[in-house]
Amino acid sequence: MKLAGLKSIENAHEDSVWAATWVPATEDRPSLLLTGSLDETVKLWRADELDLVRTNTGHSLGVAAVAAHPSGIIAASSSLDSFVRVFDVDTNATIAVLEAPPSEVWGMQFEPMGTILAVAGGSSASVELWDTASWRILSTLSIPRPEAPKPSDKTSSKKFVLSVAWSPNGKRLACGSTDGTICVFDVERSKLLHQLEGHNMPVRSLVFSPVDPRVLFSGSDDGHVNMHDAEGKTLVGSMSGHTSWVLSVDASPDGGAIATGSSDRTVRLWDLKMRAAIQTMSNHNDQVWSVAFRPPGGTGVRAGRLASVSDDKSVSLYDYS
Repeated sequence: MKLAGLKSIENAHEDSVWAATWVPATEDRPSLLLTGSLDETVKLWRADELDLVRTNTGHSLGVAAVAAHPSGIIAASSSLDSFVRVFDVDTNATIAVLEAPPSEVWGMQFEPMGTILAVAGGSSASVELWDTASWRILSTLSIPRPEAPKPSDKTSSKKFVLSVAWSPNGKRLACGSTDGTICVFDVERSKLLHQLEGHNMPVRSLVFSPVDPRVLFSGSDDGHVNMHDAEGKTLVGSMSGHTSWVLSVDASPDGGAIATGSSDRTVRLWDLKMRAAIQTMSNHNDQVWSVAFRPPGGTGVRAGRLASVSDDKSVSLYDYS
């Protein structure tokens, strides 16, 4: 696999762009890129031209995370204003507004079948699971706090949940915290199965392999990208190459590669058989907060796409083959 830069939009937003995801294609339109910024807006872009489709307003502070429903019909944005806004992708009509503690929602993701929205609860050390039919809380998964703080742990016994990821079969939910641990839950039973270790700094991003529900990738402020067996509770491998925090990780649709974004201002492509970075892209001149592979599907889709967004206010699009 190789990346080739397609297009970059400078000043795509008026402030730092922290979040990006792809809205799946529907019968009526192709997939769209969804970005969220500290300028309080969410923007939708056409996948191949990076033409702006629409700018959504509705938040009173910066947007920290975005998520798209697998149907491609609805999406959600979370903001530092303490609200999660669920909206219709094509009309921007508000479907639901979910209230969260101030500045607490740093990660969220729809379950693969679309029935649940998982919302990371920050310092509440929990993840709320919202029913997407009624928009009521189904359950709250509590992250266990350490019995005794580590000498190096400046946050004492507090845990702050930064990231969430669903397994492709929807049976497991992984949650990454500031202390470097990852909790894996059995969602149906609302039960903590185990904690994965291997990082010693915040875990800002998680993604399961799309082809193997056991394999979980994590990116951390310690500069490492780890590969875990989420069922066997083992660290399979650790990959290094970034010179600073790893802020985002995503897996290619075929499961053969992952991409990462870092505060070292680069996007890197990793070959999983080699377990090494095979390409570095330097399109951005500030830290890269999110990378996202376009999901397969949709009419007229000719090639793979990867998007990245940054504190430099830009959005970049890459072809991969």
